[in-house]
Amino acid sequence: MVEVSYLVAFAAGIVSFLAPCVLPIVPGFLAYLAGTTVREGASKRWDIFAASILFVAGFSVVFSLLGVLLNTILTSVAYDVQLWLSRAGGLVIIFFGLYLTGLIRLGWLEKEYKFSVTGKRSKHVTSFLFGVAFAAGWTPCVGAALGAILGLAASQPGIAFTLLLAYSLGLGLPFIVTGLFASRVAPAISKYSRVLQYINVAFGIVLIVLGILIFTQTLGLIADLPLLNNFLQGSL
Repeated sequence: MVEVSYLVAFAAGIVSFLAPCVLPIVPGFLAYLAGTTVREGASKRWDIFAASILFVAGFSVVFSLLGVLLNTILTSVAYDVQLWLSRAGGLVIIFFGLYLTGLIRLGWLEKEYKFSVTGKRSKHVTSFLFGVAFAAGWTPCVGAALGAILGLAASQPGIAFTLLLAYSLGLGLPFIVTGLFASRVAPAISKYSRVLQYINVAFGIVLIVLGILIFTQTLGLIADLPLLNNFLQGSL
């Protein structure tokens, strides 16, 4: 069920954006990249929007290249190796699903990372480079959802590139929307931040189920679910 994998990857990107160490600082961070503040967001709206697009482009390039690397390396290995990679990927997905539900805790996945620059800088170049840095430097922060997708990519190396592209899209679109409405989004983020933990739990449960299906090589059972099957066919 390739379509299911893409939906999970896209959803993982959204969950990464909603991470407690990412979402609260997004409006101010994007405004900073644009050389302004959230309070001035209405007048500098398009500057923040441009900064958000370049920022998203930066981390999308890194994740896409990672997908190409996984695809190149893993698709050439023997079937038996791919089978064990699939099982290992299932275990990784289950592990991060347990983390998102709160059943296990890892301190290094809960660290907050902040970037700062000094001196003269090009807003456009800085936005793109910070996107690249986000893909590497903030990986522990978004590591649960990203780790699950890497596990999924390892179990299906033939679509590793498009899986990570779908993840980048799920992570990037909320950044772009936030950049376009930064001054309005900031108060809403503060108001509803407590709800985010329930989203993490729900997605964690989805990952646990998905990981079990991948580990047991029974992912095809999803095709027997009429509602999901009709939804996937209608979305294509």
